[in-house]
Amino acid sequence: MHKSGFVAIVGRPNVGKSTLINTILGQKLCIVSPKAQTTRHRILGIYNDKDSQIIFVDSPGIIKPKYHLQKIMMRSVKNAIMDADAVILLMETKAQSLEEEVFFHLKKVQAPIILAINKSDLSNIEEIQTRILNIKEQVKVVDTIAISALKKNNINELIELIKKYLPESPPYYDKEMLSDRPERFFIAEIIREKIFLNTEEEIPYSCDVGVIVCEERENIYWIEAEIYVARKNHKAMLIGKNGQMIKKIGTEARPEIEELLQKEVFLNLYVKVSEDWKNDPLKLRYFGYKE
Repeated sequence: MHKSGFVAIVGRPNVGKSTLINTILGQKLCIVSPKAQTTRHRILGIYNDKDSQIIFVDSPGIIKPKYHLQKIMMRSVKNAIMDADAVILLMETKAQSLEEEVFFHLKKVQAPIILAINKSDLSNIEEIQTRILNIKEQVKVVDTIAISALKKNNINELIELIKKYLPESPPYYDKEMLSDRPERFFIAEIIREKIFLNTEEEIPYSCDVGVIVCEERENIYWIEAEIYVARKNHKAMLIGKNGQMIKKIGTEARPEIEELLQKEVFLNLYVKVSEDWKNDPLKLRYFGYKE
């Protein structure tokens, strides 16, 4: 008997959805940073073992959308939930902002919802049990589990719990696949992660990345990428004095891209200004956002 299915992981921003997928897969697939709203795209992470294939859907944290990009992000969350065979509601041990938005998205869900309390190592049993009871008053869940995505606590138990609710089915994807996204997507995401980790205030949220050249030349991958920002002063800050910031971003991104491609990489980054790219359907399609 083999089971396969799609499992949407949903929650507020920065609750640990991407970290959970990376931990389950045993390698870094989704970018992470301490800043909220790092995840913008719907990403499939494919877990395989001998009797199952679980296709995890990492989606953006649920927010109240303010501009077109965020509306697309929230539609991708809705689609992930509606298409799922099971849903993991990932919550923290203490109540946070935007939880009402999360509960609202789950009101009409037909798929079984598993409540996973993340960062459980930071609370005691009584606090976790009280938290579970409070959430159950808001959302109908079929099972609960306390985990720590960062410390890898109860991850195997969570996988076994998920399998209970998946249909019998052959694999949807080749068992060797880790994701359905192309290499260019992950290259852009690695660069964007380094922007999130190295810049402050509005800069990370004003940026997105497009790979314009990715080709193998003799024994090296030649990669050129464009970083779009919303303001001219953001461009100056991203480049930095004497180009130090953009150089730092490229220097940190290059080793991870080389690990991804398993080959030496030449990386060239350009910074461009497009004031309203977050509301521009053409630019959003260029960055890979689907309406």
